[in-house]
Amino acid sequence: MCGIVGILGRNEVAPVILETLRRLEYRGYDSAGIATVNGGQLDRRRAVGKLVNLSDLLVHAPLPGRAGIGHTRWATHGAPSVANAHPHRAGRVAVVHNGIIENFRRLRAELRADRITGASETDTEVIALLAERHLGRGLGPMEAVEATLSQLEGAFALAFLFEGEDNLMIAARKGSPLAIGQGEGEMYLGSDAIALAPLTDRITYLEEGDRARITRAGAEIFDASGRRANRPLARIEVEATRVEKAGFKHFMAKEIAEQPRVLADALAHYLPEAEGGIVLPEAVDFTACDRLTLVACGTAHYACQVAKYWFESLAGLPCETDIASEFRYRDAPLSPAGVAVFVSQSGETADTLAALRHVQERVAQVVSVVNVPTSSIARESDVALPIRAGAEIGVASTKAFTAQLLVLALLALRAGLDRGRITPEALAGHLQALRALPGLMHAAMSLDEPIQRAAAELAEARDVLFLGRGPLYPLALEGALKLKEISYIHAEGYAAGELKHGPIALIDQHVPVVVLALRDGLFGKTVSNMQEVIARHGRVLLISDSAGLAEAGGEVWQSLAMPEVPDLIAPIVYAVPAQLLAYHAAVAKGTDVDQPRNLAKSVTVE
Repeated sequence: MCGIVGILGRNEVAPVILETLRRLEYRGYDSAGIATVNGGQLDRRRAVGKLVNLSDLLVHAPLPGRAGIGHTRWATHGAPSVANAHPHRAGRVAVVHNGIIENFRRLRAELRADRITGASETDTEVIALLAERHLGRGLGPMEAVEATLSQLEGAFALAFLFEGEDNLMIAARKGSPLAIGQGEGEMYLGSDAIALAPLTDRITYLEEGDRARITRAGAEIFDASGRRANRPLARIEVEATRVEKAGFKHFMAKEIAEQPRVLADALAHYLPEAEGGIVLPEAVDFTACDRLTLVACGTAHYACQVAKYWFESLAGLPCETDIASEFRYRDAPLSPAGVAVFVSQSGETADTLAALRHVQERVAQVVSVVNVPTSSIARESDVALPIRAGAEIGVASTKAFTAQLLVLALLALRAGLDRGRITPEALAGHLQALRALPGLMHAAMSLDEPIQRAAAELAEARDVLFLGRGPLYPLALEGALKLKEISYIHAEGYAAGELKHGPIALIDQHVPVVVLALRDGLFGKTVSNMQEVIARHGRVLLISDSAGLAEAGGEVWQSLAMPEVPDLIAPIVYAVPAQLLAYHAAVAKGTDVDQPRNLAKSVTVE
């Protein structure tokens, strides 16, 4: 989850690396550092905390050089400290690393037996120590890196810099993403295209097991067996990598506000008016599918849980959802005629990517729903469906979540068509509902002021419960996740009918209960659950449409009147108040909304 950047430039690189790291800070902000080679001399600067601390350090202790590597860290091994910050250095070698070296303790013991010791608690430092030892045995930089890589077990994206080599950077990738950028007389390295977008639009993505020897003249790439590899050059869309707050106080606020536009763009892509129906790649076909498996992590997993209702009700398709980190370790039975769908904002989520590789030869088709069409998950899928959300920088996913839901809804409708469960008339009604989404999202956002008032009181609570039924049950889970991850308030989501099976023991006057209640066939049951809370002095914040609020009665603590929405798209529209409640509660508490403690945006380690 750390961010890596490297530059072989024509001018001083430290200021450029620092600015590039700002675009990668969503990957980690426990510490940061830069190393450069200047006049053959290797030097580095490191600081704990956010990048502003490293920036201040560089003002007082400049770091000259036209070749450099930089890193922003999310701590795995070793607490945030200067000693544990990257780049790590051993003699003539500096290295930055994203990933986990699983056998580092054994390697450290072997090094100690040779009287080689480090100065940090990290797994990464052993990489630098090993490379330096191989250099000391007479190997050149590339050979020393190859010898080092052969000793490592685990996942890594690595960038090496060497003293005396101001026109050389070596990169390696196993399990964690890494991309090479090409400039005019300059070369770049980064964890993703977002980092490199201000520098170049010409990107080459390293494949699994690749290593690269990079000079200002270009890059030589070798595969895991050591053979020269020709990786394609891709042109990235600069607009899709734009990182700016556009006048908003936080990226999260901006990304919530962008949702109507994002959904409109996705609708134009998948429902072009000229076609009159859903336009998906021809390879997407559920006709012979007998089982669907949806796999993801975190918020994306909640999107899958919503989609389960859609696939089962619209397509009559047996559907199972799985958390990626559990899925591949429980040896779940799969059908050779089945379809597996993997959902990931970054397309680089380590657990989700590993789960995808686990099923590739065991199902009929692998489909991914991703925000980055050039990501590892997209490239390794049979079909990749972009959600077209644009760069999402806030750690708490918002626009990516609702865009994932939209694409999954379209997939479910396609499955219903392929399986003969949806008539043309029914499809036309569903598509009409989907096309109304941008306007309904705008209407939901008009509740910002009352939501802000409710959130100010929620911010005083220690515990909050969210309740929902049917497709709004996963929304209750998502609402609770959003609240706890950015406001640090303990929150839990439950299916409303499960309240009396345990969670009701938590209810008292100090525990607010947020009820997401779509006025459908189960509305009366949800209101009954809500009354059970009120009878125990619980404070209910009811979110429903005006008719639902009237039917529920006036005993609630607070209420929010949502626009009336068709059942199909209700989980997408009802995501807005859940997001805004979390956002305003976090603002009221004064927490770091975009970079909450202990979290990073792109989870590229298991």
